[in-house]
Amino acid sequence: LSGPAGGVVGMVRTAEAAGFHQVIGFDMGGTSTDVSHYAGEYERTFETEVAGVRLRAPMMLIHTVAAGGGSILQFDGARYRVGPDSAGANPGPACYCNGGPLTVTDCNVMLGKLQPDHFPHVFGETADQPLDAEVVRRKFAALAAEITEQSGDKRTPEQVAVGFLSIAVENMANAIKRISVQRGYDVSEYTLNCFGGAAGQHACLVADSLAIKRVLLHPHAGVLSAFGMGLADLRLMKQQAIEAQLDNDLMPRLSAELDRLAQQGRKEMETQGVETARISTLYRLHLRYQGSDTALQVDHGNLKTVIGAFERAHKQRFGFLSPEKPLIVESIAVEVIGAGDPPALSGKQNTVTELPEPLALYDTVMGGALHKTPFYHRDNLPAGRLLPGPLVIIEATGTIVVEPGWQAKVTTSNDIILERYLPLPERVAIGTQVDPVMLEIFNNLFMSIAEQMGTVLENTASSVNIKERLDFSCAVFDNNGDLIANAPHMPVHLGSMSESIKTVIREHGGTMQLGDAYILNAPYNGGTHLPDVTIINPVFNAEGD
Repeated sequence: LSGPAGGVVGMVRTAEAAGFHQVIGFDMGGTSTDVSHYAGEYERTFETEVAGVRLRAPMMLIHTVAAGGGSILQFDGARYRVGPDSAGANPGPACYCNGGPLTVTDCNVMLGKLQPDHFPHVFGETADQPLDAEVVRRKFAALAAEITEQSGDKRTPEQVAVGFLSIAVENMANAIKRISVQRGYDVSEYTLNCFGGAAGQHACLVADSLAIKRVLLHPHAGVLSAFGMGLADLRLMKQQAIEAQLDNDLMPRLSAELDRLAQQGRKEMETQGVETARISTLYRLHLRYQGSDTALQVDHGNLKTVIGAFERAHKQRFGFLSPEKPLIVESIAVEVIGAGDPPALSGKQNTVTELPEPLALYDTVMGGALHKTPFYHRDNLPAGRLLPGPLVIIEATGTIVVEPGWQAKVTTSNDIILERYLPLPERVAIGTQVDPVMLEIFNNLFMSIAEQMGTVLENTASSVNIKERLDFSCAVFDNNGDLIANAPHMPVHLGSMSESIKTVIREHGGTMQLGDAYILNAPYNGGTHLPDVTIINPVFNAEGD
């Protein structure tokens, strides 16, 4: 998967060159979106499943969701669905003139954010036609009529497009939560580094969904995965199992073994033609609590700093410590880095001084309103000038949509920085009418919560039944004990889980406090098998209800 991995390297190196060191990578192409997290070092996963095959090899930690520009829009009679099916490159979206279905890209055409006059003419059978906005309008009008007929929900074709786009944005935001919030990182202070052909169209909306206030777009954002491969250093990893308890007596052995691995790695790096002066090494330990099989990676140092680093990482990831359990060094690892001569990270220096007249003004729907929106070419924008949205910036490999409440600034090295300068609009209650868009958004949000619960349970458990067989279920219920959303875990528990919740509500409803947890395994009160245990946590709002 060299493309996404190259994207991570490109994302990190371009962000650091621009002065940002806590970054979320948001790589949106035609079929899928790849997201990654960086806070000082590349994150790797050591066991991965690719196309059903389990691999035990270090890989970049990247999470992928089926939400790209080509994700197909569907209405199932009750709610809007985006993906996971994709229109692919052929026939592609409806606007590609090949008879394709409506997709996320078509939403942006419908809303005026993509204009045929400012998009490459490479479509149709002869590959020389512009985007077909007319067929998009016809198909959205037909879909709006179908939705009204099936559900009674009356929306204009533009409102239907906004609804589908909102769902796609939430799907992508949930993916970013998987690699950040779910692992204990507060992303609100991060910079969203957007790249891939479709990311610039959705950058502001995804950032708003995550309360991120800053977005970076490099001059090569549309092709950053390819650019990132040229920026990558040679890296070589050596690992050795230790399986011994961490104490003062073990430290000299660890240092000696790390030095030996580093020496081997340096020799191998030199045989690839890397000068000795360009080679550096990182020493790391993989630690876990005794009885757990979830090892965390920390930098090697003295005993006190190693334990401190592990406890900080464990607290952040899982929310608790087990000081009564000894620490086990599962393995040691050395990473040998051979620095190359990467191409220049920044674009050509920006020497433009005056803001030109816009290429054109087009009607666009942004922020729930119709705007006369100026379109500019990236190369014509002066450095340092703040340009408030709504506006659209055209470039060779993408389109950047600056939503209302955001402003764009081009730096002297030709990066574009988007920043939210107006506070996010206050969220209002959605009322009691059935809303097929919000139904899908909340369905995905609640599903995301239930899946995150399962991840934490799997990581923190000592039981092989839970860790290996994944013999558990997680679900969210309302205050009557009725099911709202369940993650795709073991289905056997779900039939009776609601009865467990109702039992607790019936017996303890008047005395529940914030932070209470109830443990139940009575078969007469909703339990299943005798050894099964149900843990029930009430959730309270800010008013304590």
